[in-house]
Amino acid sequence: MTKTRTILDEIGHTPIVPLKRIGKGLPVPVYVKCEHLNPGGSIKDRIARAIVEDAERRGSLRPGATLVEATAGNTGMGLALMAAVRGYELVCVMPEKMSVDKRAALSSLGARLFITPNDPPDSPDNFRNVAERLARTEGWFLTDQFRNPANIRAHEETTGPEILVSMGRKIGAFVAGAGTGGTITGVGRYLKRIAPGVRIVLADPRGSVLAHWVETGEIGPDMPYRIEGIGASRPPELLDRTVIDEAITVSDEDAFLMTRRLIREEGLFVGASSGAAVVAALRVAASGELQGPVVAILADSWDRYFTREWLR
Repeated sequence: MTKTRTILDEIGHTPIVPLKRIGKGLPVPVYVKCEHLNPGGSIKDRIARAIVEDAERRGSLRPGATLVEATAGNTGMGLALMAAVRGYELVCVMPEKMSVDKRAALSSLGARLFITPNDPPDSPDNFRNVAERLARTEGWFLTDQFRNPANIRAHEETTGPEILVSMGRKIGAFVAGAGTGGTITGVGRYLKRIAPGVRIVLADPRGSVLAHWVETGEIGPDMPYRIEGIGASRPPELLDRTVIDEAITVSDEDAFLMTRRLIREEGLFVGASSGAAVVAALRVAASGELQGPVVAILADSWDRYFTREWLR
C-alpha cells in the first residue's frame, strides 16, 4: 500500500540559486540555499521533524502529548507543523525581543505562548530555563533543540548532502549563522568529510560572543543586537567549533541592508539572519582565496518581520 504523503514530506530539498546581481564581479560565484521555502518558512522545519520522529521511534512521545520548546520563533513554527499533522499540543517559550509577527503566527497555529524577559542564561527567567521548568512541572515533552543530537543529524543527513549534490560536488566555502549550532555543525561535519578543502564560515552578529569564541576559545562580553535567531551570549552545546575555519562579525545595519537588497534585487523574501550570512559570504568570495563557489544559508522568510522597521 502506498504511503499517504503529508506536508511533512515537503520539508527539505530546497533550491540553491546564484546571486546574479548582488554577487556580480566576484572572483567566485555566491549561491544561496533557500531554506525559507520550507513549508513552515525556515530551516528549522528540518530539526522539528527530526526531533519529533526520533522521539516517536524511541517511544518517548505518546499520542496527544504536549511539546514544549524554547524558541526564537522558527523552531516553534516547525514544531507547530509537526503538531498539526501528528496530533500533539505545543507550548512555545519566547524571549520578549522576538517579533510580534512570530507571536501572531504561532498563536494562529494553536501554540500556547510564554513570553519571557530577555534575561541571561543564568537567570531562572531565561527562556530556556523556563521551558525546562515547564517540562518538569507539567510533564510535557521538552524537544530541547539546543541539546538534542537529532538537530545535528538532520543537517548532516539532509542539508549537507543536498548542498553537495546541487553544487555538483564543487564548493569552496559554506556560510551560516548559529543559533543552536546545529546547521553549521551538521553541514560542516558532512562537507569536511566528503569535500576536503571546503571552508566552513560562521556569520555572527556584532554583540554575540560566538565569533570571538570560535577564533580564540574564550568567551568575551556580549552586547545587544537586533538580528534574530542567530548569535548567543554563551556558546550553544551543539556548536562544534572544530569544524569552523573562520568567523565573520556582521553588524545589524549591514545585515538589514543586505536583507533589503536580497528582497529587492534578487526576489528572495528572507529575514535578517539571511542578510548576515550573505554579507559574510560576499566577504569570503571577495578574498580571492577560494577555488570554488560559496554557498550561504537563507534561514527564514520575511513574513516573521513585517512589523520591524528595518524591513521598510
